[in-house]
Amino acid sequence: MRENGYTTGCFGKWHLGYEAPFLPNQQGFDEFRGLLSGDGDFHTQVDRSGNEDWWENDEPVKESGYTTDLLTQHSIAFMEENREKPFFLYLPHLAIHFPWQGPTDPPHRVAGTSYHQDKFGIIPDPANVAPHVKAMVEALDTGVGRIIKALQELGLSENTLVVFTSDNGGYLNYGKLFQQISSNGVYRGQKTEVYEGGHRVPTIFSWPGKITPGVSDALTHSNDLFPTFQRIAGLKPTTTDGLDLSSHLLNAEDVPDRNLYWRTRTHGAVRSGPWKLCSTKNRAQLFHLIDDPSESTDLADRYPERVQALMDDWQGWNNAMNTTAQSYGLSTP
Repeated sequence: MRENGYTTGCFGKWHLGYEAPFLPNQQGFDEFRGLLSGDGDFHTQVDRSGNEDWWENDEPVKESGYTTDLLTQHSIAFMEENREKPFFLYLPHLAIHFPWQGPTDPPHRVAGTSYHQDKFGIIPDPANVAPHVKAMVEALDTGVGRIIKALQELGLSENTLVVFTSDNGGYLNYGKLFQQISSNGVYRGQKTEVYEGGHRVPTIFSWPGKITPGVSDALTHSNDLFPTFQRIAGLKPTTTDGLDLSSHLLNAEDVPDRNLYWRTRTHGAVRSGPWKLCSTKNRAQLFHLIDDPSESTDLADRYPERVQALMDDWQGWNNAMNTTAQSYGLSTP
């Protein structure tokens, strides 16, 4: 997009590399402000290893403030500075990742100390983490509201596609100590699991005058964002790793059918239309997500042929992933 006239900015959690050539400014972004790691104190910006982790482009900087608020401020400043030309803004918020710290919770980390065994923040009642997470969500929501208001005040709303989504479901508990962390509604499971609570997330596309307000139950994936952004920017999608959703968003055309796959440690899953197979080394479960979105009724014994077909599909995908990993010298599950 930068090569085609867009000014590009990334403000937030990078977590895609700590040195050249994997830094944001070498991966297509004109401006970067945020943290390179995947986890930092929201008040002191110290990462889990005890490093000060706050950057302006490729230089470390110090900045006072609550991380969520700082990212909102820099994002709005970026839009104001580039209001007269096309821009692409990527805002990967750290919230609600631990440490669990709302705006009024105390700082936790200082530089030079490892927090790998103490990454959670200061939680007076580990049996009820929810108040801290609630405060983090509200701070994030306030920031999103400020960004939408800024677009309106800049007269950019009708010329800007805004997408809000998440990367995974929330934790319900963490180990034996931390409980009542967040909620995934009716969906079973939590972050790191292959049930719907682990990866079904909210997604909102907003473009006044272009996208008709409504609700879609199309099966989509975060990989679809990149080719969709390219097409809407007037570019030809350069990846086959996702689907261009622009015709679905703008013209309500159906999203083509395809399987989606997951794996984590010894667990795997495949989604095919309304059907989903979850498997471990010793067990396969089959669910019909239209009738049973909470994955409470296992239909594997009733449809053994469908189970085998989905297992074959998943194994073919898994083998392909392992082949790719091995070509890069990486270990495989």
